[in-house]
Amino acid sequence: MAKTKTVWHCNECGHSEPKWAGQCPSCKEWNSFHEEMHFEARFESQLKLPAAPIRLTEVSEEETPRMQTHIKEFDRLLGGGLMQGSLSLVGGEPGIGKSTLLMQVSNAIARQGLVVLYVCGEESVSQTSQRARRLGISSENLLLLSETNFSLIKKQVEKVKPDLVIVDSIQIIYKSELSSAPGSVTQVRETATELMHLAKQNDISILLIGHVTKSGEIAGPRVLEHLVDTVLYFEGDRQHNYRLMRVVKNRFGSTDEIAVFQMGEGGLKEIPNPSELFLEERMKGNAGSVIIPTVEGSRPILIEVQALVTDTAYSTPSRRCAGLDSNRLALLLAVMEKRVGYQLHNRDVFVSVAGGMKITEPAIDLGVVLAVASSLMNLTVDPETIVIGEVGLGGEIRSVPRLEERLKEAVHMGFKKALIPKKGYLEHKQIETVGMERVEEAIRAVFN
Repeated sequence: MAKTKTVWHCNECGHSEPKWAGQCPSCKEWNSFHEEMHFEARFESQLKLPAAPIRLTEVSEEETPRMQTHIKEFDRLLGGGLMQGSLSLVGGEPGIGKSTLLMQVSNAIARQGLVVLYVCGEESVSQTSQRARRLGISSENLLLLSETNFSLIKKQVEKVKPDLVIVDSIQIIYKSELSSAPGSVTQVRETATELMHLAKQNDISILLIGHVTKSGEIAGPRVLEHLVDTVLYFEGDRQHNYRLMRVVKNRFGSTDEIAVFQMGEGGLKEIPNPSELFLEERMKGNAGSVIIPTVEGSRPILIEVQALVTDTAYSTPSRRCAGLDSNRLALLLAVMEKRVGYQLHNRDVFVSVAGGMKITEPAIDLGVVLAVASSLMNLTVDPETIVIGEVGLGGEIRSVPRLEERLKEAVHMGFKKALIPKKGYLEHKQIETVGMERVEEAIRAVFN
C-alpha cells in the first residue's frame, strides 16, 4: 500500500503546504488552499522507449509527420500542423469559441479519413452533436464520447486507436484513484500527466481545452503548461465577432504567433489579413487617433491607438488604458511632461487599442505619445501617416526591429508616409519615410 498524507494545495497556482494557510505565499491569493490526500507512490512510466541511451549521431533525422487541418491560420500557429504524439492545450474564457474551433478541427481531420475521438465531458453526446449539425459537420470518422473517468477514456482510446483525441475539458476529467474532486490541482496534474504518456506511447495527437481563472491564466497548477507541448490562448471580447489566438509555448514551432478568426453562424472563419479587420471601422480625421504597425510573431499588423484627454474633476487625475501596459503609459506621460512641457497633472488620460488587441512591444510608444498630444491639442494626425518608434526616458526615439516588414504592411494598406526612428533610418521607394530623433521633434513634424 502506498503511504498517504494530508497536503494543502492552492487552487490558483498549485503551491502545496503541510498545513492550511489563509494566504498562499506563492501567488498571494486568499482562501485558496484545499485539503487533499497525497499518495507517496513512485510513478513508473510505461512508455515504449529504449532503456539504454542513444548517441545523437545515431538518431534518425527523419522529421515527425504532421497532420494538416487545412485551417491555414491554425496550422501556422502550430508550426505547420498537428505533430503526431503531441499534447496541446487551448485556453480561453467561457463562450469564447474553444469548443467551436476544435469541433471544426475535428471535422477537418476526419474528412481526411483519419479517426477523431471527441471526449465531451461537459456536455452530453446529443448536445455536442447539435453543435456539430449547427456548424454543418457530419462525418463517420468523428466519434463522440461523453465520459469524465480517465480510466474509461483510456480504454476507449486503446480500443478505437484514433489519430486525434480532443478532451473538453481537462478540468472535468478525474481519476477515481484520487480522493480529490475533479478540477482540483491534484486531479488536473495527474490526468494531464497520464494523457501526456498516452500521447507519446501511442503516437496520438491530443488537444486539451482548459478553463481560465479570473486573472486570465489557465486554471490548474502551473505544471499543466509545462507538461504540454503547445499552449494556445484564445482572446477577444465575446460581444465582438472576432477572436485572437496567441501561441505562448510551442516545442515544434515559433512562439508569439497570432491568428485572427471571425465568429459567424457557420463557426470560426480565419482572417488572412488582420490589418483590414482592425482598420475597417476607423474614422479618419478624429483627434487622438494614430495608426501603428506592430509585429505579432512573424506577422505585422496595423492597429489604431486612440487617446482621450479631458480636464479632471477630482484631485487625483485618472490614468486608464486598454490593450497596453498601464505602467508604460504612466512612463510616457511623465516623459511628455518633463521633456515636452505638457501639463497633464490636472487632466484625465484614457488610451485604448481599438479592436481588443493587447500590445506589449515598445514600438508603439511614439504612437501613444502622438495620440495623447493630438487629443490634448485637439489636432488631427494625418490619416495617411503611420508612426513607429520606442521612446526612452530622455525623450529620445529608439530604433525598433523588423522595420522593413512594418513599412511593407503599411504600403499594402495604402499609407503614404511613415515617421520612423532616425537611428536605423530606412528609405523606402513606395512610402515616404521621415526620421525622428526626439519626441518634441516628432510632435512638431506632425502638428507643424
